[in-house]
Amino acid sequence: MDAREQLRRFLEQRREAGETELVFDSLSVDDAMRLLGAAPREEGRGSRVEGRGNERNVQSEAPKQTAPASNDWRAVLKEAGAAPTEKTSRYSMPAPGPATPRDPHATMPLDTVPPGIVIGGVGKELFGGTNPFANLGELSAAVGTCTLCSLYRDAKNPVPGEGNPNADLMCVGEAPGATEDELGRPFVGQAGQLLDKILAAIKLSREDVYICNVLKHRPPGNRNPMPDEVQACSPFLLRQIELIQPRVIVAFGTFAAQTLLNTREGIGKLRGKVHRYHGVPLVVTYHPAALLRNPAWKRPAWDDVQLARKLLDRAISS
Repeated sequence: MDAREQLRRFLEQRREAGETELVFDSLSVDDAMRLLGAAPREEGRGSRVEGRGNERNVQSEAPKQTAPASNDWRAVLKEAGAAPTEKTSRYSMPAPGPATPRDPHATMPLDTVPPGIVIGGVGKELFGGTNPFANLGELSAAVGTCTLCSLYRDAKNPVPGEGNPNADLMCVGEAPGATEDELGRPFVGQAGQLLDKILAAIKLSREDVYICNVLKHRPPGNRNPMPDEVQACSPFLLRQIELIQPRVIVAFGTFAAQTLLNTREGIGKLRGKVHRYHGVPLVVTYHPAALLRNPAWKRPAWDDVQLARKLLDRAISS
């Protein structure tokens, strides 16, 4: 399969997942598909450019270009006008500076940031009753003996979570990876190194926050979580939130966001808003592993964590 066909399939997957923003600057997924010679989206599927301050009918503006014949996907994008122009260090986050952020929400006062999904009311006990786990230690022990789904059979170690039990900020990811499975700790692989950088960028360390995943055992081959696995692990995650009582939650990645917010919306539509999870402000951003694959997402991720930092500062000062 040549690079052009691989890229086309990737863009199709992102579009089917609800994404409307392409990581390569200002092109929408539909625009890029047309530049590559792909079939246009069917009428009525809601083609529009999100998050750019304007909406337009891309059906009527399909560029009349012939897709490049290169076997290098980077060259394909460059000739199509969508390739990134700057190289970014693999583990670095954008440094704050005078440049105008790409996401307008980054400079908005908190009260003007669009509200998002609201889940539940305000209260310490999310389950509404007695819970068998009195503390995080009991919960971790229960995770270690959990057989509610099949993931425990292939996993080397359970990965319940770690961090400050009184954390003001809680980081929720998707599932353990290979390194996490080996060590029994969340976010300690390459994605974890980048998470450390992200936290440092907003003047926090791993010791300041609590870090966990939706799934507590590694899915084979790092595949996506299955619905029954999410259902089996969700009570552990909800109880962790109850026990920690964070002031702000950051959901890293699509599955963490969709699980907590009970939605199927794509991450592109969930970003840039202040959601509420039982009264706790919740910010959605890209998973660090996704940032390693798509460095151009680091700028919007920087905007997201800035928003989380602002919410945290307001909660602490109130």
